Amino acid sequence: MKAKLLKRILFAALAGTAVFCMTACGGINGSEGTAADPAEESTDSQETDKTADTEPADSTKDDGESRGGEGSALIAYFSWSGNTEAVAREIQSQTGADLFEIVPEEPYTEDYDELLDIAREEQSSDARPAIADTVDLSGYDTVYLGFPNWWGDMPMILYTFLDDYDLSGKTIAPFNTSGGSGFSGSLDTIEEMEPEAELTEGLSLGSSEAENCTEAVSQWLEEIGMAQ
Repeated sequence: MKAKLLKRILFAALAGTAVFCMTACGGINGSEGTAADPAEESTDSQETDKTADTEPADSTKDDGESRGGEGSALIAYFSWSGNTEAVAREIQSQTGADLFEIVPEEPYTEDYDELLDIAREEQSSDARPAIADTVDLSGYDTVYLGFPNWWGDMPMILYTFLDDYDLSGKTIAPFNTSGGSGFSGSLDTIEEMEPEAELTEGLSLGSSEAENCTEAVSQWLEEIGMAQ
């Protein structure tokens, strides 16, 4: 009788221990289940980095509002195919300058053949396509100005930018991408439109060079005295 009683007591103790362990383990798993998924954290970080890359430091942006930063240099660029943007981002990587993308208020077509016609029409009519956002240039000493070569000239939206902003007293460091035409006469145009600015030697890259331009950008920055 005593032996049976001892067995019952021992069995009850073991059962209680098992229930306690299951409850404790369930609590740990529950905590892990409510934690942020590592994959989601990685995605959020990538989005944050992308935002930092595309907006000037310490800037605020609302639709139609101006943007500006605290840095001494700004990279203002227009890019349709992404080639000029690739060069702009490499310049940012090597200098830490802020980025401002010159985006048309009315987006251009994604069709290349249609774009050729639009670009030629804008050029022949001396058009000034509206820019979607504005930027405060007062805190910048240097403006890296980037664009593709369209019909032997800057896209007309660059004329809009240079009409809208007075770069007097600033240093303009121009860069462009092209199928082989280089700057054509666009550097002379920039000098004419911004006579009180200092224009450095420009960096012109072929479209095929844009994606792998680290060395070219580094050498150019060294030549114009802006290497970090």
